[in-house]
Amino acid sequence: MPSKLEALAAKGGGHGETIVKRASRKGHEGGHGGAWKVAFADFCLALLCLFLVLWLLAARDKEKAEDALRASGAGLLADGAGARPVGIGDRPSGSLIDRTPVPWQSSAERRSQEPGDEEPLIGKTRLESPEDLRELQQVLARLGEKAGLSNNLQSVITPAGLRILLHDTERLGLFELGSARPGARLQQLLRDMGPLFAQLDNQLLIIGHTDAVPYSGDGLGSLSNWGLSSGRAMAARTWLRIGGMPDRSVLQVVGMADSAPLEPEQPRAAVNRRIEMLLLTAAQAKAIETMFGAPVSRVPLTEGSDAAGGPAENSLLRQLLPARLGAR
Repeated sequence: MPSKLEALAAKGGGHGETIVKRASRKGHEGGHGGAWKVAFADFCLALLCLFLVLWLLAARDKEKAEDALRASGAGLLADGAGARPVGIGDRPSGSLIDRTPVPWQSSAERRSQEPGDEEPLIGKTRLESPEDLRELQQVLARLGEKAGLSNNLQSVITPAGLRILLHDTERLGLFELGSARPGARLQQLLRDMGPLFAQLDNQLLIIGHTDAVPYSGDGLGSLSNWGLSSGRAMAARTWLRIGGMPDRSVLQVVGMADSAPLEPEQPRAAVNRRIEMLLLTAAQAKAIETMFGAPVSRVPLTEGSDAAGGPAENSLLRQLLPARLGAR
């Protein structure tokens, strides 16, 4: 008796084999669907939005720091256009994270630094005698030791006041190389000096100095030691103000480049790179104000005139003017 397959083959006229395809009855596994892709895309979008918000916040903080520098006049390192300002808001290229280490402080230390709670660091508000300046020397020495800069801080009593020197050493520099950004230790020292100078009626001169190593470019808009010394002096003033020193405490900020080295025989020595602050006596501050302020008296420009711009001088100018016009 022929089988069923043979019967079907005979019925089909011998046209070949019959292929029977059985479909699988199993359903698709859940992992082969597309729902996870949608969830992953939503996660990536949320993560991108988070990074964008963090970037905007960091950029806004940096912009505020740069605006504060521009308002105080700090950060200009160039004599002309086309130069890059460098200041306290600078960060390494490609990063918006400030990498300056922040020292740990206990809650008691933080409370002691809150405004209004600090005790006077010195007994007097006006320092005039060498004894008073010597007391200030001792306070500054303690602050330098606290910041780890005892070898970088010197002070000398002069007839004009107390001369304070913050200079580099061969082992430790106070600023980043070629920049007006102070190091972490100098920032701490200047912040600690701010409340001290805020308690004094004496005014300050802040002078920036560099060594004799020049910048690579010498064009009109290239960086120079004049701009660097000025920027560092202004940065020192900025960090003193951050520490609480008022604007009235500073009489003048000057950049002197490498024109006044401490070691003239070694113009590239590390000690020549420094910031000087001169705490002025009242008489010296008055002399500087008179030197650069409005003249207190008029000096005759020509013989017979009472003063500059007086009636006698005006009469002389009227006599000279026709003679000059006739000589042409």
